[in-house]
Amino acid sequence: ETKAGVGFKAGVKDYRLTYYTPDYETKDTDILAAFRVTPQPGVPAEEAGAAVAAESSTGTWTTVWTDGLTCLDRYKGRCYHIEAVVGEETQFIAYVAYPLDLFEEGSVTNMFTSIVGNVFGFKALRALRLEDLRIPPAYSKTFQGPPHGIQVERDKLNKYGRPLLGCTIKPK
Repeated sequence: ETKAGVGFKAGVKDYRLTYYTPDYETKDTDILAAFRVTPQPGVPAEEAGAAVAAESSTGTWTTVWTDGLTCLDRYKGRCYHIEAVVGEETQFIAYVAYPLDLFEEGSVTNMFTSIVGNVFGFKALRALRLEDLRIPPAYSKTFQGPPHGIQVERDKLNKYGRPLLGCTIKPK
């Protein structure tokens, strides 16, 4: 437990009780993300990793009356592994699995807005960086691409050799 003035608590609820699941075995259908996390002083790695999983999926800092209407276990992101970053004592990699049921088919915007939307402004974290992302091939195939083709879009934007995203990524 973090005391006031010593550090931040991730929220009113301990996220690690619900979103840190080290026994979880990933599925071929999960979207897998690896985040480099630097928590605020006093925030344990498990709580910070769980907070990333929560804030980028179904979590909120307080109890919501609609919690009983859906199966949280079906939709929540899970921090299933934490690994130290060699040479960086305050950083670690948090591995998070997201179930496909959390996302709308064919919407890369929906997926990225959820995974890397508001989580970067989370106060319990000093720094956060998405290091790697694995999208299941079956889900990738639901992305239809631009209606006139990628070459037309690249020519309009004069941007080549890198991904193009059209989504809002912002801190709170």
